[in-house]
Amino acid sequence: MIPLNAAAARRIFLLLTVTRWFPVGLVVPVTTLLYLERGLDVAHALTLASVVGLVVFALELPTAGIADTLGRRPVLLAGAVLQVLAAVLYCTADSFWAFTAAAVAMGVFRALDSGPLESWFVDTVHRERPGADVDRTLAQQGAVLGVSIALGSLACGGLVWWHPVQFWSALTLPYVAYAVLAAVHLTMLAMLLREPARHADGRVRAALATVRQVPGTVATGLRLARDNGVLRALLLVEVFWSTAMVVFESFTPIRLGELLADNTRAGALMGPVASVGWAVFALGSGLAGLASARIGVARTALLARVLNGLGAVWMGLAGGPAALVVAYLATYGLHGSGGPVYNTLLHREAVASNRTTVLSMASMLGFLAYAIASPLLGWTAATVSTPVAMVAGGGFSVLGALCFVPALRRERQRASAPVGADGRTPA
Repeated sequence: MIPLNAAAARRIFLLLTVTRWFPVGLVVPVTTLLYLERGLDVAHALTLASVVGLVVFALELPTAGIADTLGRRPVLLAGAVLQVLAAVLYCTADSFWAFTAAAVAMGVFRALDSGPLESWFVDTVHRERPGADVDRTLAQQGAVLGVSIALGSLACGGLVWWHPVQFWSALTLPYVAYAVLAAVHLTMLAMLLREPARHADGRVRAALATVRQVPGTVATGLRLARDNGVLRALLLVEVFWSTAMVVFESFTPIRLGELLADNTRAGALMGPVASVGWAVFALGSGLAGLASARIGVARTALLARVLNGLGAVWMGLAGGPAALVVAYLATYGLHGSGGPVYNTLLHREAVASNRTTVLSMASMLGFLAYAIASPLLGWTAATVSTPVAMVAGGGFSVLGALCFVPALRRERQRASAPVGADGRTPA
């Protein structure tokens, strides 16, 4: 198999980002509202988010180890199959336990999908340009991701408004479309993704021998986090950042429904609101690439995370639907700014043999923090108020700024090194 060059890998990376995330845009605005429509309360709805997080936490490192040893492609294909199954389960679920089964399937998919595509792209670039930074392409990918979800969310609002199939509720059709497009993503992965064979003879025995290396790969990643203070601090960023995510992802439709006193109307509005939010996310991702070139990757990541947390606080303080939407859009734009530069900092601390493991350790901590924060903030909303829960989540997130200090010091050391000593060539 002829290996891909960096330019071809970049095109495939961005295209698969579209097929992966456009379907997600179809369901992001209505997931919480679908739970409520089918008889669940707010506490149960946020508990389901916790289920997804706990499953990902349990499987992140094993699946990352498999991806780093067996290959990125088979793990991504397995994850794509699970995504189709999870979508079908969400379409048919009508009770808390049925939704729990769907959440477990979604969690397995998210664990398998977390990191291998990005690792595949970075490894492909590094075969051509060893040690190259990829912050520019990751910023472009963040922009593509944001636009894809924005368009999907806009389509979601249209499907809910159109409601052509009366047999289903208006909130079900977006999930049906999600299932179909998840199958399209699976097909595109199978057709486009290529990587050098990990087993020249193609024998099952060789593959199984590689899988037995997974515990060692995972252990190496854990030792890296233990011994690398910069990486350890960066991983802790996820613990703080995830509480802000609970606010702007889970609480926005709930708070909008409270302010409008109508969940159905909130569901119809969340489609276009989320669409604009993800468009702003894309803009934020693009601007992050420009900002990192001017003030540095670490400073950009730190500033984006602080402002993102303050935006979540602003959302909690908003006193009307319009103010909530404005705060949401600002917060989502800052969310988009933080991702590419944060991942670039992670890639600086990783190598090809543990790259997916490093990404998955970050994702694992993020999902665990999300799983813990979701029911806690849900309980706060139920016992005190939704605004208090939102302010608490955003305020806690701001504290994560301290975790960027070691990376900022490391970046200063890189800047003082001789030109080319670290092999940095922006991709």
